[in-house]
Amino acid sequence: MSTYSSASDRDSIYSSPGPQDYQVGAGSPMSNVNPVNTTSLPALLHSLRSRTINTLPALRRTERLIASLPPSTPNKPEIAKALNEAWIYYVDYHSLLNELRGLTKNYPFSESCLEEAKRGVSKGSGNYCYGVLRRVKDQGLIPTHARALAARPAMWGGRKPTSTEIHKLASACEGEWTRVLAIVLRHWDA
Repeated sequence: MSTYSSASDRDSIYSSPGPQDYQVGAGSPMSNVNPVNTTSLPALLHSLRSRTINTLPALRRTERLIASLPPSTPNKPEIAKALNEAWIYYVDYHSLLNELRGLTKNYPFSESCLEEAKRGVSKGSGNYCYGVLRRVKDQGLIPTHARALAARPAMWGGRKPTSTEIHKLASACEGEWTRVLAIVLRHWDA
């Protein structure tokens, strides 16, 4: 069994630490995050549950905010759980796919590529979205799916493409998808 499919393996290289596991030390980039007023925590929890925080940048900002809260913060585990559920919703209900496709104007990102990556990542171990994106990158799923797309006769008006045509289209898709994946993964850089 691979490290991707183990539901109990929280230390998988494709898991990012959950918000409740982050440590913010003095001098770290997160030490400059404005503290949250505890009266705004119920509103944050409501926003997560109602899916009004529903873009990658907004979810990452919220994740960093939650990470900056002291462990004694009321309802921190409940908020962290709601954030995890928001990430799952974001990935499973095509928001991630839509954002990726919004960045890949010439060759829309492959849904089947994301679906394959999702099958190998546990929803309960860290940040699900990060795990899915890392799996796409680390397992080399983009070239496989770019070639499969390029070989489909539907991409060529119903005719069978030549190997040169398949290669050209697969290379173009792979280049654009790889560039966009790198851009999106930068949201997790320090």
